[in-house]
Amino acid sequence: MIRALRLRDFKCFSDARLVLAPLTVLSGTNGSGKSSVIQSLLALRQSWEQGLLARNVLALNGDWIRLGTGRDVLNEDAERDHIELELEHDAGVSAWRFAYAAREELEGALPATPLPELALFRDDFQYLCAERSGPRSSFAMVDHLVRNQRFLGAAGQYTAQFLAELGEEPVRPGPLMRTDAEPSLLKQTAAWLDLVAAGPRLYVQTFRDMDVVQLQFAFSHRLGETMRYRPTNVGFGLTYTLPVIVALLSARPGGLVIVENPEAHLHPQGQADMGRMLALAAASGVQVLVETHSDHVLNGIRIAVKQALLSHEELALHFFTWQRNGRESQHVHRSPRMNAQGRLDHWPEGFFDQWERSLDQLLD
Repeated sequence: MIRALRLRDFKCFSDARLVLAPLTVLSGTNGSGKSSVIQSLLALRQSWEQGLLARNVLALNGDWIRLGTGRDVLNEDAERDHIELELEHDAGVSAWRFAYAAREELEGALPATPLPELALFRDDFQYLCAERSGPRSSFAMVDHLVRNQRFLGAAGQYTAQFLAELGEEPVRPGPLMRTDAEPSLLKQTAAWLDLVAAGPRLYVQTFRDMDVVQLQFAFSHRLGETMRYRPTNVGFGLTYTLPVIVALLSARPGGLVIVENPEAHLHPQGQADMGRMLALAAASGVQVLVETHSDHVLNGIRIAVKQALLSHEELALHFFTWQRNGRESQHVHRSPRMNAQGRLDHWPEGFFDQWERSLDQLLD
């Protein structure tokens, strides 16, 4: 497991060390560095997939992210012409230093680092970006990525095929297992989809001659169940949440799941339940890194900690913002700690406090 991430002269970070836990929550104002934390990991991942990291080269553009050139990733106030990425993990520390160049690949300025045995560099990895695939009448198929790499796609675009191919696999026993549903991935996914709607049922069908998969939803009805509906006729929430649920349910112990904005298109109760699900996934042995703007997601995690579903010691919170210093703005991050009752040792200004601010204005 990754225990900490250190970034030096990478984008907005001059020098920052972030503790990572089984469940790590990134929050903060827009443009304050949350996505840059994730991008640093994705840059290492795509460099490994392209076979470049073993040659001590960092690929800034690829299937996972497109960062541009060295000019786009070197901190503008850097005093040195290189960036450093460092991972602290169970086996020690792995560090990379890449020399600045105005191109899409950065050459290493240190001897190549042996790759650690981490999920970041294995197939036990999923990343779901904020801009996921919305409702479609059909979804494309990519056999190799789904069957061999168990890949959902960064936008979740292969989730329907994943369920069609692997939906009968049993979900591992543990905190995420719903006792009110059969243990198969398809049935467990449908059970967890009640975060969005009551009693959904999933149907997937492949059309090999056209290389597409059809996904349909039905719902509980007094006569059994409703007719089957296309995703385009049931709203965004079901399709947008589906990849997140499948990623968490299918992840193996020791795996790594990175999710941006899991609350998208979920109502408040669903967002809180999503926070609880993220906590249960971390309690199942999966390392989860989530970026969120939702106080409901945070409160769902806090309640899970209070209910002892996840230890407070297995949680890391990081809040990113900009602090004004005269005419200049300085990037800062703070890391509140949570106790076993789900309470924080301090509440930084701007950290999920807008509800209280608005209420104060209404009551004034």
